[in-house]
Amino acid sequence: MSFKLNEWLPSSQAFHPPFPPLLQPHLLFIPTPTPTTTLRRFPISPATMAAFTNLTLKPPTHKLHLLSSHYNPKPHQSFLSLIKPTSKPHAPPLLKAASGSATKTDTTGGGAAKSKTDKEDDKVQHIHTVAEFDAALRDAKQKLVVVEFAARNSKQSSEIYPFMVNLSRTCNDVVFLLVLGDESDEMTEFFKREKIEKVPHFNFYKGMEKIHEEEGIGPDRLMGDVLYYGDSHSGVIQLHNREDVEKLIADHKEDKKLLVLDVGLKHCGPCVKVYPTVLKLSKQMDTVVFARMNGDENDSCMQFLKDMEVVEVPTFLFIRDGDICGRYVGSGKGELIGEILRYQGVRVT
Repeated sequence: MSFKLNEWLPSSQAFHPPFPPLLQPHLLFIPTPTPTTTLRRFPISPATMAAFTNLTLKPPTHKLHLLSSHYNPKPHQSFLSLIKPTSKPHAPPLLKAASGSATKTDTTGGGAAKSKTDKEDDKVQHIHTVAEFDAALRDAKQKLVVVEFAARNSKQSSEIYPFMVNLSRTCNDVVFLLVLGDESDEMTEFFKREKIEKVPHFNFYKGMEKIHEEEGIGPDRLMGDVLYYGDSHSGVIQLHNREDVEKLIADHKEDKKLLVLDVGLKHCGPCVKVYPTVLKLSKQMDTVVFARMNGDENDSCMQFLKDMEVVEVPTFLFIRDGDICGRYVGSGKGELIGEILRYQGVRVT
């Protein structure tokens, strides 16, 4: 699965990239689509198809808007229908909390008092007022803040919450918040202000700015999002411009290590899907250097994507001795591992 950039190209500007040397870029202009622009896909020539030997293995691609979120179509529940339930309300004990100042949520049955160990392990902060919410974002500074917008009468909210608690125990550099829209009139109005119509809904913030949001997702996608947007201390090197790329290549030109550069976008479902695999491989492969770049982070990164003729994301560039020796396009875990092993000289059958 990958995210196609080629579909943005009008017929006069579509192209099929070879493997350009890193320091000999081929510029690409990607125009903004207009109602009068004819967009279509072009078949890949046989010569190019032969160069992309891995394309016969990659999973189906998804046609997504360049900057759109890729939502997991898991069930979710309308928040507005929870304000005035027509039957006896179901109040999951996972989301019960007394009003007052910001607290840690009760994760034991019947609202019973938690043990000291449970209180220390549950690092999800329960937000009761808009002022508390703003203060929590401000105090987090540049840390990733994950906010679950939920409701006490939502079964889906209660089911996903324990997984967020588990993430809060292991992700020390991420702040987790819980906001209940049916807790008070103030929170109901806050949901309307944030345009939260269905729960569970997750917003992701950095520097008090929303960088991503998800709706109706499951535990695996939630974990992937947290790793993708909050992974600041892993073995995957973060690159923010072309200069970072060139410095990284120079640093590893002598040791002959294979450099795997994960090129993606901030709001790309397939990029998020494959990232936990990239993270795991970075911890297991000592002879491979893993790095990543989001093309829509700034103009320099987007220009790098154009220079490298990246037309789908995620694209993995394999670099050795300063040259691009190959690439893999897609989000297939097995295919990615196979390509890395192949460029490491391991015969894959």
